[in-house]
Amino acid sequence: MTAEKTMPKVYSVSELVVLVRSVLEGSFPMVDMEGEVSDFKPYPSGHVYFTLKDSSNQISAVMFKSAFAACDCRGQIANGVRLKVRGSVTVGPRSRCQIVVRRARLQGEGGLMRKFLELKAKLESEGLFDSARKRPLPFLPRRIGVVTSMAGAVVHDICRVLMRRFPALEIRLFPAKVQGADAPATLIAGIEYFNSPPDGWLADLMIVGRGGGSFEDLFCFNDEALVRAIAASRIPVVSAVGHETDFTLADFASDLRAGTPSMAAELAVPELTGLLHQLDELLSMAVSSLRGRYEHCAERVDMLGEMLSSELEFSWHRAEAKVEKLSSNLELLSPYAVLERGYSLTTDADGLVVFDAGSVKSGEKLHTRFASGSIDSVVV
Repeated sequence: MTAEKTMPKVYSVSELVVLVRSVLEGSFPMVDMEGEVSDFKPYPSGHVYFTLKDSSNQISAVMFKSAFAACDCRGQIANGVRLKVRGSVTVGPRSRCQIVVRRARLQGEGGLMRKFLELKAKLESEGLFDSARKRPLPFLPRRIGVVTSMAGAVVHDICRVLMRRFPALEIRLFPAKVQGADAPATLIAGIEYFNSPPDGWLADLMIVGRGGGSFEDLFCFNDEALVRAIAASRIPVVSAVGHETDFTLADFASDLRAGTPSMAAELAVPELTGLLHQLDELLSMAVSSLRGRYEHCAERVDMLGEMLSSELEFSWHRAEAKVEKLSSNLELLSPYAVLERGYSLTTDADGLVVFDAGSVKSGEKLHTRFASGSIDSVVV
């Protein structure tokens, strides 16, 4: 008689995860641990997720809303700080080992954060981050250089937004590494390429950046040589590294910091449809203003014309009255006026008035004028 073989139990994925969770939660109902915070992400729910790490390993961590709200140092928890936490170990989403943090206490700065702050203070003291040295972006750039990775959605997002906002653009990409020890050298090469293009293709501005990632993933943008290259660029630089909550030294050295690569593209160029709408509004305002000015001037010309006509008519009547008065005076003084009273006027052949009968000679012709008619006579 043969003994039956005992078959090993075959677990489903969920069964094994439940088993591992029970072992972890039973073995580590509450532990104290210390590590450097990385990939810190708050959520609208009030929960916060992050990673605790040391020089060799890391573990996922979560603080639920109530625990985070009760934490005295919640406003200081950020990438790069060191935390001492107390919590329970469990298996979280995607079957990863995770610590549920109940309490946390600040322990100081982590190595990367300390390096970040020291270099920031050094470059800041040199004036590399001064707002006075930052240049405004050109209003309407026609050529835009992009320094980022060919892989991923970042380059496609940037180009899509740029072309949607202003289709008549020239865009050139310099492919660079955006993570790891080799990344700064390739990013610097891209900046130098657009500052001294071998084929003379001069960009109006440059976008340098990458998509989101942990504090460590983005740390290549804190490289001193890269930061200095951005500050020395003759072309205005828009820094677009990570998400809105991420800050690197490249952001401080650039002429403009954008929260995301897509936002960098939004800030780089105006929207063509918006510009055309503004032009239509300005044209309408100009036409309206010119029409109003024309109507005002035409009304003034009409008014001045009426005033001129009135003045001419008044001057005419005044002159006419003056002429009539002078005419009357002239008639009163005229020697012909006395003829109406029965007198006559006698002149010699030369038209001279005869005042004395003794002044004429026999045979001389005389002309006598009456109020009505005249006669010629000869002196006898």
